[in-house]
Amino acid sequence: MFAMRPATPADQDGIAQVVRARSVWLEERDMPSWREAADSIASQAADPNFPVWVLVENGDRVVGCTSLFEQTPPLGWTEEEQAESAYFLATSCTDPAYQWARPGTLMAWWTVDKAAQEGRAWVRRGCTYEGLVRYNQAQGFHVVRTIEREGMELRLMARRAETMPQLGDMFAGMATAPSR
Repeated sequence: MFAMRPATPADQDGIAQVVRARSVWLEERDMPSWREAADSIASQAADPNFPVWVLVENGDRVVGCTSLFEQTPPLGWTEEEQAESAYFLATSCTDPAYQWARPGTLMAWWTVDKAAQEGRAWVRRGCTYEGLVRYNQAQGFHVVRTIEREGMELRLMARRAETMPQLGDMFAGMATAPSR
């Protein structure tokens, strides 16, 4: 069984392991890795300035993490967009060993549902890699605009908040891997 909860300092090792596992997966595909940042990303779980959440299996094994900011950052977003109620997802990372469970989608859809339940209008995020853009689009996000940042194209993406009643079944139904 899977659950989302706020990260605690005790989750730092689990988060670092997830980031390193994802880094291996990225490196095997000749994609930029987060390996050098694993400990820094994990340390955010102990920093009250970073609203880190973890996706856990059976209450304790970290299989994914994301930061869930309560405001849209100013970079690339208009003043009007920044004034709208939204969550902003950042630094989402999942353990590739759990690919069968679609943990990235589960975390994103959980956020869409949470935003709706709290009366927020949007969930937003940004990404630089085309494959990740397609993955986020499959989760219902759309590209609002593309800007240049540090020599790369950054796609600013958004999805309207909505309740997702199927989430309970999804969290419970992904408890075991499908037979292969």
